[in-house]
Amino acid sequence: MARGATTALSEYELERQERIAKNQALLRTLALDAAGAGLAPTKSRSATPAKSQKKKSAAKREKVEVVPLRTSSRLRGIVADSEVAKRKAEDEHDALRAAEQAKRQRVSGDLNLGDIVVGGQWDKAGNFLTGVGPARPYERTFSAQDVKETSDKELKALREKMSGLKLWEGFEPNRIKITPERIYSLGFHPTQDKALVFAGDKLGNLGILDASQSNPESREDDDGEEINDEDPVVSTFKLHTRTISSFQFSPTEPDSLYTASYDSSIRRLDLAKGVAVEVWGPADKSDDEPVSGVEISRTDPSMLYFTTLAGKFGIHDMRQPSIKTEMLQLSEKKIGGFTLHPAHSHLVATASLDRMLKIWDLRKISGKGDWRLPALVGEHESRLSVSHASFNSAGQVATASYDDTVKIHDFSKCGDWKVGTSLTDAQMKPATIIPHNNQTGRWVTILRAQWQLQPQDGIQRFCIGNMNRFVDVYTSKGQQLAQLGGEGITAVPAVAQFHPSMDWIAAGTASGKLCLWM
Repeated sequence: MARGATTALSEYELERQERIAKNQALLRTLALDAAGAGLAPTKSRSATPAKSQKKKSAAKREKVEVVPLRTSSRLRGIVADSEVAKRKAEDEHDALRAAEQAKRQRVSGDLNLGDIVVGGQWDKAGNFLTGVGPARPYERTFSAQDVKETSDKELKALREKMSGLKLWEGFEPNRIKITPERIYSLGFHPTQDKALVFAGDKLGNLGILDASQSNPESREDDDGEEINDEDPVVSTFKLHTRTISSFQFSPTEPDSLYTASYDSSIRRLDLAKGVAVEVWGPADKSDDEPVSGVEISRTDPSMLYFTTLAGKFGIHDMRQPSIKTEMLQLSEKKIGGFTLHPAHSHLVATASLDRMLKIWDLRKISGKGDWRLPALVGEHESRLSVSHASFNSAGQVATASYDDTVKIHDFSKCGDWKVGTSLTDAQMKPATIIPHNNQTGRWVTILRAQWQLQPQDGIQRFCIGNMNRFVDVYTSKGQQLAQLGGEGITAVPAVAQFHPSMDWIAAGTASGKLCLWM
């Protein structure tokens, strides 16, 4: 019977039993080797029952080393045996090797706290400034007392002016649902007659709020308290199929709004006609790349510039088809944000995941293929990734970084730069560094410093969301002017934006709610 049963077994079963036998033999060999080397476990002399010993040993946990995880090339759309696949394999190999080396490395020699500081900085006198702490909802770091104690008369007047902005009385923020999903982009129509706020969300919806509408009269409930269950009138349009990452009004046609999206397209919305047309999309659908930013040249409104999450910079003449677009690979990693200099549109500031702020000159583009690039004026590296770079009309660039800083770089003499100008590392260093909690995490939109483009008093200032559920306002010198808050703000107003010329500030939250100070 045994022979008959054996012959009846399938080839797979025979191979399986053979593997089991080999594994058992290998385990016996390893056990003998360990015993010979004195590594085998010794018999316990304790009279403790075997059951309790088993529980005790089970309580011990081995330390698991964290190593970089591999990712699927197929899911990421990488073609097998391509140059991209080879580069990905090399990067993963280098990451694993670096992780193994890190296990055995130790820090030797003296440590300078200035080199290992996390979330802090040193002042000019060599004194360490306290690092930025975690988010504490509704805890102020700038108050009316700070305004009162300001000794400089001009600064005090400006602080009183900006701190005096109040939440729009029309509706409380928790009732202003301007978009269905999380807000990623926000801005004002340039008109000064009334506040028209535009917001783009995660799913490609564009919401528009007219802040000139009046709040309907409230009514009394059974207890005699006034209540108002009306919501403001908001117009919503589905312009894209994915996130609206950025938008800009045409500098010459205020009724034309250009929107960029992760669906790899840029559209122009004609507010007067109510029509949105695609002005750019990849000529080859296989080249789809999420668009992270868009700007229209103020010196030549027919020129459209944009960046992608793949690190590319696009130059598109809207009078030409998309196949004529020039794509330049400015970074190996994603470009989170960029801006053109308002007065000198040939100067571009880019911020990328590789921790770099770079200034480019579009007047000189040279090279071939992937090496065709604009002239690099200068670059500055931060400790962690740089989320956004924003030029103001005075030639200053503000960046927000995950190293918990807002840096202000002064390029006020950039109008004198000639083609081929190259700045030193010292010239690229920030003139001012502001400690600021930028740890937004996964569910809050990245914080960005946004300038007021045309301040009426000529004083350069910018706003940025605050993780404590405020909006901070600073001058170009790093002086804080205000910390705006108010009743009804139940989430972080992360996406903050000035009106181009009026002292109005709008901010959006992850729940699609709008905060508006006027």
